[in-house]
Amino acid sequence: MGTIININLSIIVMIKIHGVGGYDEVGKNMTAIEHKDDAIICDAGLYLPAVVAVRERDKIPSESGMRAIGALPDDHYLEEHKLKEKVKAIAVSHAHLDHVGAVQYIAPKYRCGVYGTPYTIEVLKPLMADNEKVIPNRLNPIHPNGHAIIKGRNSNYKIEFINMTHSTLQCSIIAVNTPDGVVPYSNDYKLDNSPILGDPPNFKRLKELSRQGVKALVADCLYAPDDRKTPSEKIARGVLEDVLFTTENYKSGLILTTFSSHIARLKSIVDFSQRLGRKPIFVGRSLHKYISAGIKIGKVPFKDKIILASHRKQIEKYLKMANSHRREYLIVCTGHQGEEGSILDRISRNTMPFKIQEDDHIIFSSKTIPTPENITSRAELEKRLRHFKPRIFDGVHVSGHGGREDLRDLIKLTTPEHIIPSHGDLSKTTAGLNLAEEMGYKKDYNVHLLSNGRHITLQ
Repeated sequence: MGTIININLSIIVMIKIHGVGGYDEVGKNMTAIEHKDDAIICDAGLYLPAVVAVRERDKIPSESGMRAIGALPDDHYLEEHKLKEKVKAIAVSHAHLDHVGAVQYIAPKYRCGVYGTPYTIEVLKPLMADNEKVIPNRLNPIHPNGHAIIKGRNSNYKIEFINMTHSTLQCSIIAVNTPDGVVPYSNDYKLDNSPILGDPPNFKRLKELSRQGVKALVADCLYAPDDRKTPSEKIARGVLEDVLFTTENYKSGLILTTFSSHIARLKSIVDFSQRLGRKPIFVGRSLHKYISAGIKIGKVPFKDKIILASHRKQIEKYLKMANSHRREYLIVCTGHQGEEGSILDRISRNTMPFKIQEDDHIIFSSKTIPTPENITSRAELEKRLRHFKPRIFDGVHVSGHGGREDLRDLIKLTTPEHIIPSHGDLSKTTAGLNLAEEMGYKKDYNVHLLSNGRHITLQ
């Protein structure tokens, strides 16, 4: 008599994590979370080194042009694996270009809505307008710590936008709730309990997810090789204050450059500018884009305290005014990476009305993104600037990405069954894997190295 084996199919979990972009490089982040007959895309970002050659004043290339220069995630992978018709939503974690910049090119392929926090959605709109792009997908703003219910073929999915701190407004951990467990997608984050703007991370909800059951954590490992906890933004504010108020600058021209999307940093700059008795002038298209998006949702408390210029005539008018009355203004401009065509690039080439003089102060409240293109561009920029003999202050900055110890804390908070390191090349994801192994996880069993064009099945 044969043995009868009863198989309970309900215990077989079929969640697949597909790496589309951001697993072999820093940028073009895109992950698909597949559950049975449905899939949710998290992020659709650009590979920024590939677009360095696209100057600030130039028109953004077409989709074919962007693919030709390697700027887009290769989502043809989803078609090849018959996932295209399964996609029920595109969820975007935050407003940085390496996470949201490819939405306008990729979203029209999928019959679904695009979801993100209000700030993320407001930034996406001018990105599309710059390219004269109109997409058929509905844009759905979801407030921080809010959620959307996505109707799938056989199941409904709750997509949460759990508030997280980073270097832009309304950054989220995207938690995809499936009938077989939760998958938090955590690109980008840091654990800042003292943010200059917005609320601290929602630790309470992350702990609740742990109790609910986290199937897999997709974790930002950009700085997993660094044995540190990333300092709070209040530290950057303190360093900036020290530079501005402990150096002699009363008679000097002041130029400051930082990330255009870093609204909290811009707030500190405005606060200190007022204390110095100077009017801040913000010049550059990207600054105008990110600040305007924040104004639309009521998240720029300094909007009435600044001059905001984006068009050439405006920029030239206010830079001429700042050049003539150097003690009265502080210039905040684009160009901290040395991007060709940026405002600081053009000032360094002596093609703008503001002329750098000896002992002027130029402050880089930023970090050079460590790609060969950026390193070269920034070095060339600094060489041109030094020709005028200004004082240069570099590295007045703290990162928006968590270090190794932040990652450890995130893992402890969420206690995931599986960990998938992301947001970096093999050296960075391997550092995340090593930390997970240190915490008791096992390679290829419950911590997995993923690469672009590959997937992991979780059972």
